[in-house]
Amino acid sequence: MISDMKPLIEVNQQAIHLLYKELGVVDAVRFLRQFTQGFGNYTQERETMFADKSFEDIVNEIEQRKKTAK
Repeated sequence: MISDMKPLIEVNQQAIHLLYKELGVVDAVRFLRQFTQGFGNYTQERETMFADKSFEDIVNEIEQRKKTAK
């Protein structure tokens, strides 16, 4: 049985609607995020962000943030 193919945008809209209905918005978004590639260059950003810090500096900052978050 051959059926008429819907435009892809219509299929996507129907699929997203069904995901929201069956999973709820939060879990549907979590599911969809698996398929996005993101943006930017994490390696380059990390090198810039931590260029002047030692490993010990980074660990100390993490521990300090944990203390202030409590």
